Amino acid sequence: MTISLDAAAWVRRFHPAPSASARLVCFPHAGGAASYYHPVSAALAPAVEVLAVQYPGRQDRYAEAPVDDLFVLADRLADVLAPETTGPVAFFGHSMGASLAFEVARRLEARGTKLLTLFVSGRRGPTADHGERVHDKGDEELLAEVKRLGGTDAAVLDDEDIRTLVLPALRSDYKAAELYHYRPGPDVGCPVVALIGDRDPKVGAAEARLWAERTSGDFELKTYPGGHFYLNDHVPAIVRLIAGRLAG
Repeated sequence: MTISLDAAAWVRRFHPAPSASARLVCFPHAGGAASYYHPVSAALAPAVEVLAVQYPGRQDRYAEAPVDDLFVLADRLADVLAPETTGPVAFFGHSMGASLAFEVARRLEARGTKLLTLFVSGRRGPTADHGERVHDKGDEELLAEVKRLGGTDAAVLDDEDIRTLVLPALRSDYKAAELYHYRPGPDVGCPVVALIGDRDPKVGAAEARLWAERTSGDFELKTYPGGHFYLNDHVPAIVRLIAGRLAG
């Protein structure tokens, strides 16, 4: 599979901050896009520059084929992000994006990069057994799962034209997330902060604590009221957490 390695294709800087003291690279959830992190970018600028990852197959990359293998995505993004992560940097990933952020962090730390913090949100530790196969189900069942989790306005997904646009990338992302499995090898040495909603049907506290096994650094679990997309209701608190970690 040939995928562009051009950073301009993969990275969005909504609020460029060349004098920022650190960078935060954000990885979207399955079906998500870089624009999901626009509020975080606005809140952290100009002290922290946010780089939001844009996967193929959506928004301005709609004409490109989506990638249904998380390891392929991680390999490409490690090459793309290497020049962008030479200074103080942290990663934040939600759901599928958490697994992807972890795999990219593994690759970059092996090259000598040391992250300030890896934030993994709404995702089980990599060794947790889940056995989900939503990506194999029909369109209506796939969309019903997305609506159940609350990440997208149900009315938007009921629009036939929008459904046609989003389904290929959504199914591809679900496949990448569900077929991902932990491959033994060097993990990360940076601190890991896991964030979950206390009513998230996808991950509980015990599964989130499995992230502690994937770092030789410190681990912390933060729990917020809400479901899988708890972060939509807690942007200020999460921004304060990120800013505090990066300042420290």
